[in-house]
Amino acid sequence: MSVANRPTRRTTSRSASLYAALPVRPSRRTAPRRSGRLPRLGAALAVLLGAAVGCAPQDDTGSAKSSAAPPAAACAKGHLATGTAGKLTVGTDKPAYAPWFQDDDPANGKGFESAVAYAVADRLGYARSDVIWQTVPFNSAVAPGKKKFDFDLNQVSVSDERRRAVDFSSGYYDVRQAVIALKDSPAAKATTVDALKHVKLGAQVGTTSLDVVNSVIRPAQQPAVFQKNDYAKTALKNGQVDAIVVDLPTAFYITSAEVQEAKIVGQFAASGGRAEQFGLVLDKGSGLTGCVSGAVDSLRKDGTLARLEKTWLSEAVDAPVLK
Repeated sequence: MSVANRPTRRTTSRSASLYAALPVRPSRRTAPRRSGRLPRLGAALAVLLGAAVGCAPQDDTGSAKSSAAPPAAACAKGHLATGTAGKLTVGTDKPAYAPWFQDDDPANGKGFESAVAYAVADRLGYARSDVIWQTVPFNSAVAPGKKKFDFDLNQVSVSDERRRAVDFSSGYYDVRQAVIALKDSPAAKATTVDALKHVKLGAQVGTTSLDVVNSVIRPAQQPAVFQKNDYAKTALKNGQVDAIVVDLPTAFYITSAEVQEAKIVGQFAASGGRAEQFGLVLDKGSGLTGCVSGAVDSLRKDGTLARLEKTWLSEAVDAPVLK
């Protein structure tokens, strides 16, 4: 998202009403037909191929909980039971914001999440030409119901609440939330959470950013809730809100490239002993969940995720912690 927290960023809270002053733009969805089925393979060959993709259970490194490892045959490299046989359909929202994507083009391999998607596809045995990108609004990705993608990545934070509607892979990114304010705003001088309680705050609907506003800051006045981070940024520029909450990499991008008259006020400390993580979203009960988690685990274990993070998120290095 021009970096969007969908973030960082996200929970399925529906309690707040949408900020009416800003219109909601529909997103397009172009879904391929679901037709593929796993071919029948000889047992010995399936075991060998399944082992190659690395669908072992996730090691205990603080990552989000993954599903139990599936039978080896289910992870036969390049032959998963995907929606379209021989293809891997990946969903994300539009616009696709930096630094997660570049040039609003998920298919170009640029940006952290685009690179992660192709790395996961490679571990599962799919070439770049076998990956089909599909536009999926954030709220649709995490809502109950049958999905038209094999997995979706859109800065979606793993939560127990969301797990009731969808499956998640192991976490591919550890994230914190941050506050952005215009440099001449009273909110820009805040150094503590309490100092933010009496300013007008905003965040994207259904995100962990909005959760932080409601459960950590607990502002005296109702926060403004936006359908997209684009609308939140516009409200910040126009002075309709004093500050907005987004994930930290998004905050760095917004303040450096999009709203240069704004600054990062600070970030929130991790809470609860378990890091907030983004995970790949899959259909509830998907037969692909264990295989996809195994691919993510292998990318974390061999350092690929760390290298991709350094390449695409290196500027999001630090910000003062609000206490």
